[in-house]
Amino acid sequence: MTGTLGKAVRMVAILNLGYFGIEFAVAVWIGSVSLFADSIDFLEDASVNLLIMVALGWTIRNRARLGMALAGVLLIPALATLWTAWQKFNVPIPPAPVPLTLTAAGAILVNLSCALMLARYRHHSGSLTHAAFLSARNDVLANIAIIAAGLVTAFVWNSAWPDIVIGLAIAVMNADAAREVFTAARREFAESQIPS
Repeated sequence: MTGTLGKAVRMVAILNLGYFGIEFAVAVWIGSVSLFADSIDFLEDASVNLLIMVALGWTIRNRARLGMALAGVLLIPALATLWTAWQKFNVPIPPAPVPLTLTAAGAILVNLSCALMLARYRHHSGSLTHAAFLSARNDVLANIAIIAAGLVTAFVWNSAWPDIVIGLAIAVMNADAAREVFTAARREFAESQIPS
């Protein structure tokens, strides 16, 4: 199973890194907090999956230590989003809704593919693969919310607030995923200390 898991996380890392570039470019172009948050999350997901590839042959204790470190990595998109949202508060121009919605739709396809690839391994190798699965799953939910923000901006309320609110919600979701991964990694580390 480790060989197939390695192939899965490698493919997930490549897909995440590729779509990071697309989504980041569109986020900067249209000034979107939610797309910025999601693009940074794509970069974080690529990093997490590359680290998982490296750590597959490690002991449970060392994988647990890396899992605790990955919890910190999962917080980076949340902090970057807070900074971007703060800047947007000062200049609350709504992002262009069509590129916002279309880019989020593309992100759903990428993230859903990644979540499906990782779903069967989410309990394999403990907190590491759980972190990757949680990231992919959360990203699908975030992309649905970004599409909703684009539709609200286009048809209901031409404002920056739907984008800002969704961006902040993505930050909260990333922070909660970091908490879950840290808790699981700490439990694994404690269990690895118990003599067998």
